[in-house]
Amino acid sequence: MSTKPKFNATDDPKVSIIGTTTWGTTLGIILARKGIQVSILCRTDQEAQELSKRREHSRFLPGVTIPDSICFSHDPDFLKDYSSLVILAVPSDRFRNNVQHIKNHLGTGSLILSVTKGLELPDGKRMSQILHEELPLELHPGICSLSGPNLAKEIVNDKPASTVVAGLNETSATLIQDILISPTFRVYTSTDLVGLELCGTLKNILAIGVGISDGLDVGDNGKSTLITRGLSEICRLGVAAGAEAATFYGLAGLGDIIATCSSQLSRNRYVGELLAQGHSLTEIQASMQNVAEGVNTTRAALDMARPLGIEMPITQAIYNVLFEQLSPIDAIRELMSRPARAE
Repeated sequence: MSTKPKFNATDDPKVSIIGTTTWGTTLGIILARKGIQVSILCRTDQEAQELSKRREHSRFLPGVTIPDSICFSHDPDFLKDYSSLVILAVPSDRFRNNVQHIKNHLGTGSLILSVTKGLELPDGKRMSQILHEELPLELHPGICSLSGPNLAKEIVNDKPASTVVAGLNETSATLIQDILISPTFRVYTSTDLVGLELCGTLKNILAIGVGISDGLDVGDNGKSTLITRGLSEICRLGVAAGAEAATFYGLAGLGDIIATCSSQLSRNRYVGELLAQGHSLTEIQASMQNVAEGVNTTRAALDMARPLGIEMPITQAIYNVLFEQLSPIDAIRELMSRPARAE
């Protein structure tokens, strides 16, 4: 007879955050403002000491004061004292390494939350799949992911926003919801873990495309066509991979697409704009402080689509601009000259 998993989340939760990324630091700040105890794992002891002293992340969140209650450490052993919820906020290409680094320090009742929007190359694995592969079975019920229209620099300045936490175990998603929710950060729950994670990563492809269209001054009609047909395209892929179509038209899908494709804060949109201006991908990536996950996601999405028999013309066009030296103008011409069909 199976028993319900017991989680460490209580009325006085203690939260660990893995990664001093913009989003990870932002989540730490909004939790600390709620009076929740937070500790953030840094890459180096020097980084931990600097953030502890300065109380400002000048690289990613200049001008934002970090609450004195947040602890910074380079030692993963602190996780045993901050085990209610462990949030992984690291780039997708370093996600597995970080999980391997901390997994022997996790408590058996810890909730585990990925806030990374990306796919692991070369196999296109979602972050929750990596967690299930790397973590012991007793931690699996607590694995969840978070995604939505979440531009960190707005949220850290207390502008209203919403997000979605998805997990195969409804109890774990609800417990994380209770920890994260605040008057300016509304949290919903879902059981469509596949859909939520695919929405969070695939929308970055569309953001690159919108950046290209804005950089070329294609106009609002062309941009709305790109977003609408692009949403249909990524939804087809998601459903074929086991997701629910409705998720793509909710906060994690359409909501995130609107935010990412319209905001000047979007890293992926920024990549597209610079591509349209004639800059190479190598130049663009070298100029950025943060990772634009949509670049690798474009490759991973096509690799995922082929065995599923899903056609993705917009994703293919963006891939050709990114990796095959196709000019953005020619990519648009190719898309517009595709055979006529019913919507």
